[in-house]
Amino acid sequence: MQPEFWQDRWRCGQIGFHQSAVERNLIRHWPSLNLASDSHVLVPLCGKSLDLLWLRDRGHTVAGVELSAIALEAFCMQNGVPARRRTVDRFDIYESQNLKLFCGDLFLLDSTWLGPVAAVYDRAALISWAEESRARYVEHMTELTSPGTQTLLITLEYRQAQMAGPPFSVDRENVERLYSRHHAIQELGRQDILAAEPRLRRRGITALIEVCYRLTRL
Repeated sequence: MQPEFWQDRWRCGQIGFHQSAVERNLIRHWPSLNLASDSHVLVPLCGKSLDLLWLRDRGHTVAGVELSAIALEAFCMQNGVPARRRTVDRFDIYESQNLKLFCGDLFLLDSTWLGPVAAVYDRAALISWAEESRARYVEHMTELTSPGTQTLLITLEYRQAQMAGPPFSVDRENVERLYSRHHAIQELGRQDILAAEPRLRRRGITALIEVCYRLTRL
């Protein structure tokens, strides 16, 4: 989707994708990555997710990237995060203890800004990209990581003809096609979540599966 689409969503408060609680798959599967507590974690398209705080509370140093300043300012205000804001080159950066939030275009971020990344947490990034943009996103994330970096990836599977995304359906075949060249892929679990998603049922979805993967950069 074009940047203006997401900016408009945040301006108009159309943020049904935002979760008011920490993601259950994060709580369930993050320990399987066996990361050191002081590991650096990257969260692309982070919005104002409470998952950022959960990761930081585990001892991690967390970097989030988000296009909308509204989202990041809301995150800081609603959670009492005393962030210092500064502008550097192409980004406004909100900094707090063990937390750095980059406001700007993800595709302009390079590894010199981040340093070594031990893990990536992707709950809503891959499934936010239309099919023609996914390969570019995966290529860029590969450039931001190094061999051994792990990714906890959460996707959705449904009949794409039933609903125009986002979120988009990304099945196992697509995950393999996008990631297998540079990653080992392990499926951690899949769950029927249709009953818990009235918003997507109203949009016409009749079957909805949430899938969680562990990806290891080769």
